[in-house]
Amino acid sequence: MFGLFKRKEREILSPVDGKVVDITEVDDEVFSQKMVGDGVAVMPAGDTFCAPIAGVVSKIFSTNHAFTITGEKDLSVMVHIGLETVALEGKGFERLVEEGSRVDAGTPIIRADMGYIGEHAKDTITPVIISEESDVKEIEKKLRIVKQGDVVMVAR
Repeated sequence: MFGLFKRKEREILSPVDGKVVDITEVDDEVFSQKMVGDGVAVMPAGDTFCAPIAGVVSKIFSTNHAFTITGEKDLSVMVHIGLETVALEGKGFERLVEEGSRVDAGTPIIRADMGYIGEHAKDTITPVIISEESDVKEIEKKLRIVKQGDVVMVAR
């Protein structure tokens, strides 16, 4: 009936400049096996990580290595900067907004010292995950070189 019941597409943007790779290539089973949800990963070429969707900053970990934005219809997207970065205890990360803040897609959330993280963490690769709780039936992934704000996934 003229697309009346067609599922709305929701675009998820790259939080940072870099190269998008499939989530199954991440060297961490929690992400590569999609235990926390499906998504992509970005090999960052920048140091400022932005909101991938508009919504509310529903979680920023106390160590500032990861954050979640909850948008329309409970779509939640987590950005996890690097692998095993929780062990850095916040060193190398600067929080730019607080939990509970309403943000637009592209709003800077965390600034990271990528040199420090590259030297002290397992990897700088950054998973961008649509949480399991989100009502998403299908994800179209766009694997390529991106600028912050380019579409990396479309959720339906």
